[in-house]
Order: sequence, then C-alpha cells, then structure tokens
Amino acid sequence: MIYSVQDIATIISAKESVLIPRRIKYLAIDSRKIVFPKETIFFAIKSTRNDGHDFVKDLIEKGVENFVVQVTFNTKDFPGINFLVVENVVLALQSLAKFHRASFLKLPDGNIFPVIGITGSNGKTIVKEWLYELLNSSYHIVRSPRSYNSQIGVPLSVWQINEQHNLAIFEAGISTVNEMDSLASIIKPTIGVLTNIGEAHREGFSSNEEKLLEKFKLFKHASQVIAPLDCFSESEQHLLKLHCSVVFTWSRNHQANLQITKETVAQNHTSITAQLNGLLETIIIPFNDRVSIDNAITCWCVMIVLGISQEAIQHRMLLIEPVEMRMQLKSGINQCFLINDSYSNDLLSFSMALTYLQQQAATQKTTVILSDILQAGIPDEVIYQQVANELKQRKIHRLIGIGQKISQHQALLKNAAAEILFFSTTTTFLQEAMSHWFNRDYILLKGARVFEFERISKWLAQQQHQTVMEINLSAIVYNLKAYQKKLVPATMVMAMVKAFSYGSGSIEIARLLEFHKVNYLAVAYADEGVALRKAGIGLPIMVMSPDEQSFDDLINFHLEPEIFSFPIYQAFHQYLLKQAVNSFPIHIKLNTGMNRLGFELSDVANIASSIIQHQTMQVISVFSHLVASESNEFDDFTLAQANNFSNACQELQEKLGYSFIKHISNTAAIFRYPSLQYNMVRLGIGLYGVDSANAKDLQLQTVATLKSTIAQIRTVAAGETVGYGRNGLIQYNSQIATVRIGYADGFDRRLGNGRASMYVNGQLAPVVGNVCMDMTMIDITGIHNLNEGDTVEVFGTHLPVQKIADWSNTIVYEILTGISQRVKRVYLEE
Repeated sequence: MIYSVQDIATIISAKESVLIPRRIKYLAIDSRKIVFPKETIFFAIKSTRNDGHDFVKDLIEKGVENFVVQVTFNTKDFPGINFLVVENVVLALQSLAKFHRASFLKLPDGNIFPVIGITGSNGKTIVKEWLYELLNSSYHIVRSPRSYNSQIGVPLSVWQINEQHNLAIFEAGISTVNEMDSLASIIKPTIGVLTNIGEAHREGFSSNEEKLLEKFKLFKHASQVIAPLDCFSESEQHLLKLHCSVVFTWSRNHQANLQITKETVAQNHTSITAQLNGLLETIIIPFNDRVSIDNAITCWCVMIVLGISQEAIQHRMLLIEPVEMRMQLKSGINQCFLINDSYSNDLLSFSMALTYLQQQAATQKTTVILSDILQAGIPDEVIYQQVANELKQRKIHRLIGIGQKISQHQALLKNAAAEILFFSTTTTFLQEAMSHWFNRDYILLKGARVFEFERISKWLAQQQHQTVMEINLSAIVYNLKAYQKKLVPATMVMAMVKAFSYGSGSIEIARLLEFHKVNYLAVAYADEGVALRKAGIGLPIMVMSPDEQSFDDLINFHLEPEIFSFPIYQAFHQYLLKQAVNSFPIHIKLNTGMNRLGFELSDVANIASSIIQHQTMQVISVFSHLVASESNEFDDFTLAQANNFSNACQELQEKLGYSFIKHISNTAAIFRYPSLQYNMVRLGIGLYGVDSANAKDLQLQTVATLKSTIAQIRTVAAGETVGYGRNGLIQYNSQIATVRIGYADGFDRRLGNGRASMYVNGQLAPVVGNVCMDMTMIDITGIHNLNEGDTVEVFGTHLPVQKIADWSNTIVYEILTGISQRVKRVYLEE
C-alpha cells in the first residue's frame, strides 16, 4: 500500500515539514538495510547507543528523501528533502502502524478482517510459522517476519498488510509492565493466542500474576482467545476468564474445549487424541518432543476456531516441518561460503536474506539460487518484478532461478544480475551444474520446501567430517548489546577478534561487528589483520604483538600497532623514516601491574619526548591491562592500577600536546567497574557468551555449540574394556556409543575415563576410556531412542563450555581457542 508523504505527516502529527509530494511504500529504521531509497521514509530512532539522526546525511547521499526526526534540520542545507518533525520517533512509527491497521478492519465481502495476535513466554515464533504453513492453502496471509515482536518490530510487521491479504498473524513480545498497551493498539487481534506462561522475562515483573495481566491486554478486544490451562494456577485461570471474553482452552489435566486424552510418542512422530465437542479426534505430528507437541496442539486449536475441517487438519499436521529460525553460513566447495535460508520463501524473507548475504559478502562475488516464490494472492508479474528490483539494487552478481514460474518470467529478470541461469527443476540443476561455476562466491540458497534445496546445499557444502561448531551470530549481537547497555553512551568498543575470534572465526565475526558498528577490532598478530583486510573489513584494527617482519603489512594494510617497548618503537621509527611516512597511528601500552608487555610508568616522559621529536608516529590510544578485574579479592589492586594509568595518561597527554583514546577495561571490568570506562573498553570473552565477572543480570547467550555424531553403538559386557590402554573397564553390561570427535579436534585427553560427559537426547553420557585422536566413547546405557548418526552436544546450550573447562582443570579461553581448524564452523543468524 502506498501513502503520500503529506498523508504520513498528518497521521503522525508532524509539527514541521517541507512537504514535497512523494509516494512512500517502505519504512526504514536501519540505514544499512535500505534498498529502494526513493520510496522509503526513514525513522531516525534514538537509542542509548545509536542515534538515527547521525545517519541522515549519509542516507541523503544514498538517495533517501523523506525522514521522520525529532530534531530540527536546516532545510536550506538539504533542498528537496522532507523532514517530518515529531516529539518521539518511535511513537510516530507506532501511530502510522495503528492508522494502517485501522484501514483493514473489514474484508471486501464485509466480514471482519481476521488478525491472530500471539503472545507467551516461549513458542510464539514457532506457532506463527506453523500456522502460516498450516493455513496458507486457505488464506492469503501476512505475518511477522522472523521474531519482529517488539515495540518497533510490531509496527514494521503490521505495515506489510495490503489488499491481497485476508488473514494476518502477528507476534507480541514484552519484557516488563506497560509495554503491551501500544502493541495491542497496533495489532488489534480478533483472535488471541497465548502459547504458555513460563520464566522467560520473569525479571521484568513483580509476580506471575502481573505478567499474565500484562499479556492479557493484547486480547482486550479479541472475539476469541486460545490458551493452555495446564500452565495456570486456579487463581490465574480465574484471571483468564475475567479478562478474556471468549476462551477456547486445551488441557491434559483440566476440563477444556480440547481435552487431551492420549499421547503416543514414537521414534519419529506423536499421535495425539483429544475430546472435542463430545467426539474423539486424533492428529499425528512428525515430532516427539514435548515443546513441539504443545505448539502443535495450540495450532490445532487455532484451526478449530477458524473452522478448518478435522479431515484437513489431520492431513496438514502430518506435513509440518521443523522451523529453522536461523540462517546458516558454512564453508562450501572451491572456497565458497553458503547461506542456507530455505525454511520459507516469500518476498519479505527474501529481502531479509539478501541483507544478510550483503552483510557477510561485503565486496565478494554473490550468487543467489532462488526457486519459484509460491506466495498466494500476489500476481506472478508483481512478485518477479520485485525480485528483479531487489537483486538489481543490491548488485547481485549471479542469479540461478529454479522452477517453472521463475523461468517463465525471464524477461522481467534479464537485467537483475550480471549473470542469469534458469532450470526447470532442482534435479535438472544438479544434473547440469558444474562445481567450477562456483569459486570464492557467497551463495544464498532461497527455496520453497517443495524444491528440496537441501540437495543443493549438500552438493555445495564442503565435505568434512561430522563434527561442527555452530556459531550463533545473533547471540554475539545480543551479548554485544548487553555490554553496551552498561556503558556511558559515548564510550567506544574495541572488540577482540584475536586467536580466530576465540575459535569462532575471525572474518565472519569481524563482518558482523563491523555491521553493528563497533569502533575498533583487535588482533594478536599482523597476519590476522591482513586476512581481515583482504576480506574487506574496513574498521580500524589494532595489532597487539607487532614485530619487525610485520612492518610492511602494517603499512600496506593500514593496521595500527601496539607499541610496548623502546626497541619496538625504535625499530618501527627507523622503518617509517625509510618509507618517508609521518604520523602513523599507534597505540601505547603501559604496564600497570600485569608485568607482561608495556612501558613502565617511569618511561612515560621519555617515550613522549621521542614521539614529539621524531614525528613518525601519532598516538591514537593509550591503554593498559587489568590483572584481576573479575575478582573481588583484588579490587584494591585493580583500583591502584587504574589510578596509576590515569596519572600516566595525564602526563603523556600534557607532554604530547594532544588528546588520545584511553582504555583499560576488559570484559569483566565493563560490568564491575563502570567508573573505568574512560573513552573505550575492550570486549573479549563476554562477546562470545562467557560471563567472566559472574554478573547474573547480564544473562549472556551461548555463542558456540560444539556438536558431533554417533558413529557406532555396541553392547559391551561387564568385565570388558573400552579404548586404548584398557583403561575403560566396564562394570556392568553397557551400551557404548563411539562419537566422531577426539583430541585432534580439541576434545582434550584429560576429559577421558569418566571425567567428562556429553549431552545426548536430554541426558549426560559419561566418557568411557581414553579419548582417542579422532573418536571418543561414551556410556549411553539407559538413554533410550538413540541411533547411529544421532547428534551429540559436546558443549553448548545444554552443557556450558565452562563445565568442560572445569573438567579439564583449565580456563574457557583454552577450550574455545583449542578447537581444531578441521572442525567446520557453521554460522547461524536468528
């Protein structure tokens, strides 16, 4: 739907504006994700860390002509630009979304426009995606993209509604009181869905009752509400009936509209029988875990309320598939990288996947392999024109289209990319494609499920053994923001990406951090910085351990060395003299107690005099390293370090005659010593999900999950042994699984003989015998429904890496950096 900029100004009550007539189709809040600038209006949202107003000038250069702002710009400096001035940009965005939603209260036939509003502690996104899958043959659906359920995400979701839709499904997520009112007024659901009530976001509410009452606000005007009774106490059930008009309930233990009477769990499916209107009805779903069963029952209830026949429900439930909520980036053939995002294929998810492709590829060659887009209610010509526009705007190098519909619209796509190929089916593509077509590409796979793009993914994936380390990029972003919330807004962040980003992969992590606008990167050695530069990373990079052999690379690749002693200073000075280079940026390291690297405090005057005299270098920052910032026991020592650092910086600044960045805080100090932030902090292990300060309120997310698979399962009798040296003596008849991981992968030999365990099928299985080079054996006795090929978690969400470090009698740093390079890294983004 298209609005005029004049209409938008009226809707959001803009106080001042230069209204040059323009048509607006897109809303934007992120300056990096604008594809069609002429049809976009940018909402300059101000947060604690970023201010959208700072990007206005850059966006104008990129062609954006319409802005919603809450500060006044001099329109004479920006001729032809519309500035709509409001008191609060977020409220303006919400007001526009409310108006847009109000335009779709009725369908063309006069019936109510059905809108499903979903909230709950967990399961919102899964239920939304399954409902889309279950209902899209009956409706033309608009839904929240991924997890857009916040105060900003909900308005952007609702803005997608257009005349082709006849059902909407939106999520609403809250974390504290007084957040739901605005979301409810935007979504205005006609059908409410409460997935469950658990401990998620519990810290934002004084009681479970307060949390419930806040969520019930979403359902104020809903004609029907679907809720699971089993997660409510009796008093909470009373609140449900009191605050929600018509409730359709399901339960295993209480009398409900859908009364679950029997659940039969098999290896690959579950049969669920329930009483409905006096009759017994049964569905079968292809899952057997409790969470999936509950989510499927919730979807069953929604379909009943919508009047879908039981016959259709039974048929469709058999076909639901796991919802992969994360885009995967993994190594491919011929030094390619592969992004697999085939869990859904519609125009919105296609646009979001292209953004991720751009983020990861930077300046590298990009290939998009795209199937037919099976988006009901939109003419094919409109779909493929939009696809062409997206590809062209993002300068995609190559498009490979697979399917009859996309092939039939070659004319629309002929100028969308530099190279274009079409195939009628996935099988045809696999028969005709040559591996040499792909060399150093970043490849996006975006296919509807019926096209079985997993076959293409397997063909393009680099063949390595089945031990992988999954790196959750969304978790890194979450952890970054968790620490940024502890900073004074002006404080900069230097992110540590040395040692292969603590085992997580330097280039991929650096691209992500650059995208999210950290200020500096730090590596240990120059060759790490060179690899980042060759990959297109443009952020300033500090090299912490330069040597004379690296001086050429420092200059050629614009890397900034740490200068920590007079010999390294003199050597670099002589090199710069020969190269006729002046004022090269450097970072001065001071020793305040670590006694590892750094100038002594008594050297400050001399190093300052040398820098002033020679003029070959300019000090960008001065820093030191805290010895024990995570420990209460050494608080006095930490504060003494900081005091000495401050005095040395003051002396150095007075002698140099100019200011520089000061930084001493590492990850633990960010939380424990807010007063020591200076101009910048160095964020290391916390970025990767490890809380070195034991700061419970940080609630960091797990970044790295090390997984492998079971190669073989065998029964070993009591008295026999397992593994080398006959150290694994079996005390009773046991089931032993051999897992494809060993000390060559980074699973330490110290973890053998019962010292460590692995997480498999919901239980811990102890290691039996010695850890081998490539294999490790675990005791799975009593753990049911295990098969060869099943996944085993070595560390991750269920088994924290801190536990592995404890079992190894070492620190987390050693575990993470010790994971072998032969272990494939797979990158995931929520």
